[in-house]
Amino acid sequence: MIYFIADTHFGHENIIKSCGRPFTCANEMNEALISNWNERVKLTDSVYVIGDMFFRCREPESILKRLRGKKHLIVGNHDADWMKKVDMNKYFRSVNPMIEMSDGAHAITLCHYPLLSWNHEKRSFMIHGHIHNTTDLDFWPLLVSRENVLNAGVDINGFRPVTFNELMANNVEFKLKNNSSDHATENSLKPEE
Repeated sequence: MIYFIADTHFGHENIIKSCGRPFTCANEMNEALISNWNERVKLTDSVYVIGDMFFRCREPESILKRLRGKKHLIVGNHDADWMKKVDMNKYFRSVNPMIEMSDGAHAITLCHYPLLSWNHEKRSFMIHGHIHNTTDLDFWPLLVSRENVLNAGVDINGFRPVTFNELMANNVEFKLKNNSSDHATENSLKPEE
């Protein structure tokens, strides 16, 4: 099985408040992310981490050794510091700024930053991270209109690695919920059940 995940930000206290994550502290968040990861991922599964795995984490290796699967890192803007503290070859099958791949059914480009143009963009998918659950960026309307641009960030994917089909469904739901020009107001309202 192939899974995708981005922007875990293990160790980052401030990300809880800035993204509205449902955790009281970084340790609680770390443990929930590890548990969610290992509930899904088997040792033989591949996990593509699309950047910003750790931020201000004192001991990234203590978390890396607990995460199952064959990990591939697509480097994000917050990855440089922790990467210096870890033997990357011990924990990752590959480390790249961008990857073009196939999951057997889809052509995919992986990059931490959302791209609006990439190789074979009309017949492939762009999977990114970086923006978390932010919808007030000037390019958000462009991302919403592109069905083949998918956000792998944990903030819109249940704080766990997801399959391609789950990623697609979560992005459709998130984009539909945040598709109006008045999306800032909509985000503050809870949907009726």
